[in-house]
Amino acid sequence: MQPVPRPLAPTYQDRRWELPPDAVVHHGTVDDAVRVLAGGTVTALTGAGVSTDSGIPDYRSPDSPKRAPMTYQQFVADEAFRRHYWARNHVGWQVVHRTEPNAGHRALARLEDRGVVRGVITQNVDLLHEDAGSRHVIDLHGRYDRVICLQCGRVISRAHLAERLDALNPGFVESLLDDGATVADIETAPDADAVIEQTSHFVPAPCEFCGGVLKPEIVYFGENVPRERVQRAYSLVDDADALLVAGTSLTVMSGLRFVRHAAKAGKPVVIVNRGETRGDPLATVKVDDGVTETLVALADRL
Repeated sequence: MQPVPRPLAPTYQDRRWELPPDAVVHHGTVDDAVRVLAGGTVTALTGAGVSTDSGIPDYRSPDSPKRAPMTYQQFVADEAFRRHYWARNHVGWQVVHRTEPNAGHRALARLEDRGVVRGVITQNVDLLHEDAGSRHVIDLHGRYDRVICLQCGRVISRAHLAERLDALNPGFVESLLDDGATVADIETAPDADAVIEQTSHFVPAPCEFCGGVLKPEIVYFGENVPRERVQRAYSLVDDADALLVAGTSLTVMSGLRFVRHAAKAGKPVVIVNRGETRGDPLATVKVDDGVTETLVALADRL
């Protein structure tokens, strides 16, 4: 039996950070957040914590199991890693595909309808903001429902690839389920990576046009967000009067840079997250509370 591939260290997930001892964090309440945001327009920056109430676990909350996401370098360099990833994704994407937006997603969509929220920059790939009705969404790290060929550049739907993977691996998903269990019972990460150990027998599908390597259209750890997408996100921050950050610890620079950009421009920053974030010292108000209920409260009062 082939050994299960393990991500190489270090990954972003292994890097720990702490707020400086002299950091000043302006903790506040929903009332404080309303006072800061009222009367102006807002750009929202969201992370995995927005989707936890939809049943998708996050990476870094205190109760989340430790995960080590596969890096881009591992995926492109090693066939065993790709096999391991596609086996897990073949299950995990079905879980994410069945999730529904929660009240927090719908709250941001309501605020957009009223002209308060200019748009959403999300680090999530689950498309729940779009499903909730948000129209101006920048999927910073890509989206789980599309697959790209690294050789010819063709993009196909994840649903189409699922049909091909089912044909190549008949009964694979069913073999993972105990009596009475469903796919929804399998633990899945925010990037649609299901927790499965035995994957060495899984058969990945090559590109049906050129035979090249297929990869989810998701930005992996160690891979850069496309420059044009980053610039659109910066412009969205510039177009609003304030930045509302929800459900992200801002551990990686991918999201933190927009907080720094807003703060440097003198725009108010409101952060809603349970636990510390790297952006806390830059926040005008930090609300350390549940993301969904706080977003609903803001939508009711702004």
